Amino acid sequence: MATADFTTTILVDQTPQEAYNAINNVRGWWSENIEGSTDKLNSEFDYHYEDVHLCKIKVIELIPAQKVVWHVLDNYFKFTQDASEWKDTKIIFDITKKDSKTEVRFTHQGLTPQYECYQICFDAWTNYIQNSLRNLVTTGKGNPTPKGEGLENFNEQLLEKWDLK
Repeated sequence: MATADFTTTILVDQTPQEAYNAINNVRGWWSENIEGSTDKLNSEFDYHYEDVHLCKIKVIELIPAQKVVWHVLDNYFKFTQDASEWKDTKIIFDITKKDSKTEVRFTHQGLTPQYECYQICFDAWTNYIQNSLRNLVTTGKGNPTPKGEGLENFNEQLLEKWDLK
């Protein structure tokens, strides 16, 4: 049975280790609005986009040149009614050698079409993986969301909840 989780794949000429290093440089391809370590096992990091999206992620698996797995511990979307979207989902990067190329298979396990945020997340992840991560792997320069205004616009309760105040 096929899974409904969001998945997208890129194929690059670089080595699996180069792809792994780029994936772990999250500020280089996803967003410069990330606080915390993104490349150490069991570390946690916070992502935010203005007052629209905030999440806390834990790095739960790191296998050099093979796999990176994040667990979404908490999440807030300003634009969804269901506050549970993204919570307790996993973001998985599987890295494999395909002939002389490297395949990176990105899966957001638990991000399904039933989610209110699905189409927005589908478009965003597709862009970040197919364009920004691919560019970071292949050229050394991704297209992350630039550093924003910071967290001053966030709901005070969320700031206190995650000790970001």
